[in-house]
Amino acid sequence: MPYPHLLAPLTIGGLRLRNRVVMGSMHTGLEDFAWNLPKLAAFYAERAAGGVGLIITGGFAVNRRGWLKPLAGEMRTRLDAERHRQITAAVHAEGGAIALQVIHAGRYGYSPFNAGASDRKSPITPFRPKRLSSKAIDRTADDFARSIALAKKAGYDAVEVMGSEGYFINQMLAARTNDRTDQWGGSAERRMRFPVEVVRRARALVGDEFPIIYRISLLDLVEDGQTWTEIAALATALEAAGVSVFNTGIGWHEARVPTIITPVPQGAWVPWTARLKEVVSVPVCASNRINTPELAEQILADGDADLVSMARPLLADPDFVNKAAEDRAAEINTCIACNQACLDHAFRNKTASCLLNPRACNETTLLITPTRHRRSVAVVGAGPAGLSAAVTAAERGLDVTLFEAAASIGGQFRYAAAIPGKEDFRETIRYYTARLARLGVEIRLSTTATAADLAGFDDVVVASGVRPRELDLPGIDHPKVLRYPEVLSGSVTPGARVAVIGAGGIGVDVSHFLTHDPSETTDDWLAHWGVSRDDDVPGGLVAKAPRKAAREVFLLQRKTTPIGAGLGKTSGWAHRAVLKDSGVTQLSGVRYQRIDDEGLHITVDGQAQVLDVDHVVICAGQESVRGLYDELGADRGAHLIGGAELAAELDAKRAIDAGTRLAARL
Repeated sequence: MPYPHLLAPLTIGGLRLRNRVVMGSMHTGLEDFAWNLPKLAAFYAERAAGGVGLIITGGFAVNRRGWLKPLAGEMRTRLDAERHRQITAAVHAEGGAIALQVIHAGRYGYSPFNAGASDRKSPITPFRPKRLSSKAIDRTADDFARSIALAKKAGYDAVEVMGSEGYFINQMLAARTNDRTDQWGGSAERRMRFPVEVVRRARALVGDEFPIIYRISLLDLVEDGQTWTEIAALATALEAAGVSVFNTGIGWHEARVPTIITPVPQGAWVPWTARLKEVVSVPVCASNRINTPELAEQILADGDADLVSMARPLLADPDFVNKAAEDRAAEINTCIACNQACLDHAFRNKTASCLLNPRACNETTLLITPTRHRRSVAVVGAGPAGLSAAVTAAERGLDVTLFEAAASIGGQFRYAAAIPGKEDFRETIRYYTARLARLGVEIRLSTTATAADLAGFDDVVVASGVRPRELDLPGIDHPKVLRYPEVLSGSVTPGARVAVIGAGGIGVDVSHFLTHDPSETTDDWLAHWGVSRDDDVPGGLVAKAPRKAAREVFLLQRKTTPIGAGLGKTSGWAHRAVLKDSGVTQLSGVRYQRIDDEGLHITVDGQAQVLDVDHVVICAGQESVRGLYDELGADRGAHLIGGAELAAELDAKRAIDAGTRLAARL
């Protein structure tokens, strides 16, 4: 059997799991209103049908002070429990198991009536929390226990108590947010009393067999957070109180260390899970930046964990487990940890989805149904838009031919995969290669499709992508000038001093590429971000180790806004931090004069200067390649999608969504 450890069953309490894969909790936005619960049920049911061992829902508040936002999802009443039966029934119908996550947002609650251990305001919400009284905290422990009992009545197979990521329980545990001097604070022992009481009271209500999972923060990654010594003591006390399984969390939402985005090395946090496993005797679940069955199998085989949590990978591919079990791992649509449609949506109060899988959270509206009429479809361009269109059309049973001018598929993803930390983009190309082969799509590489080539097709999808925009700048043809595809493809190696013109997403990526030290290890990465393994360091946080930049880079833009302002909401800050730590000189409001043997001549704030650089890399945007569509016209059955339709930056989320939706309705 492939992946024998990952696919082995496990019993926790009175629940037998069919394998060791846990779909970790994600707040999708469908939890918050009763009328969206059928959509949430369909979302979870599709993952259950895909073979996941245990699904953990997004967080549901135990009381209104603990809402994530006004009118957020909650588990407070029998009516709430009754409504949730449609979710548990849908998952059970597909042979799956599901746990409800119970949560109190504390000072992270995005509402004017949130409440916490203290009145210290969070940096991620505009509202200052109300300081709870001793009696109110005691009642909150009862609220957790009541919610857990209601989850059992609703048909859930287990619960997860959210004690990580900086939410209320985590706030109670850390001196950073708990300055109390009553029985709930003042020492590490009293700060940990609250979660122990939650578990003890819940266990008394639900009996010995009902699994209680506790999501424990292994690294707070904030100043005045818990030490490892305190975390180990907490785990021991929680196990004694009745915890069945420990799931693991890394970092608070306000932490200035990235924990799950693309640049985080795969499996970077597993050593902390392994340390927890040495402390407790109940099963332990590893999490964060684990996105392949091979890595998950290795973690379990090494004895570092008993289960593996993969949240976003199950957004990207609901059939992840089934494909692994059928020895079809090459066809898994691997999560690339971009955050663009999941966390970025969640933190903008939008329904989550997935850049790679637009059907995520849209299972009831974006239907991929078999075609009633076999039609022939030509797709021109094998970038993200064209690939998604070709695969989706072929899945529906349409006869698809894919034309690509280059010698390989992938489009702009080929360049993205060269960026340090974005190596997972290669997995997307691997996925599409495998799916195209399995679906029998005819692929014509190194072929520039003409109107004559497309005659006779019922539909033509033009996804011919973009080309770099050329600047009208004296010296643009100078030997010092390079285009970003030349640099990222490795056809040219820039010198020791480089100017990058254009500070959008591509310019930032190219700057990372140029400054990255290729010898950096995971330990180096942790040191650069100031992560400590020492037992008694609060929050596991120390001073950052200096980065060794491979080149001196100047990153320039015409705009006067801060560089990187348009990057992703939940990842942009980390990319900006790497630029700073790598010594990249960032200049805004730049006027470009010319390029010559002396270098790049510019004017900034009215002052002329010359950047003595070896090369100038042009990252000044893209232009749509749409000549074929203009020649064909919509009246000949042509459809225009992706960068060929709109070349504003490089938006793979929009491109894949457009390709999928177009193919679904052909």
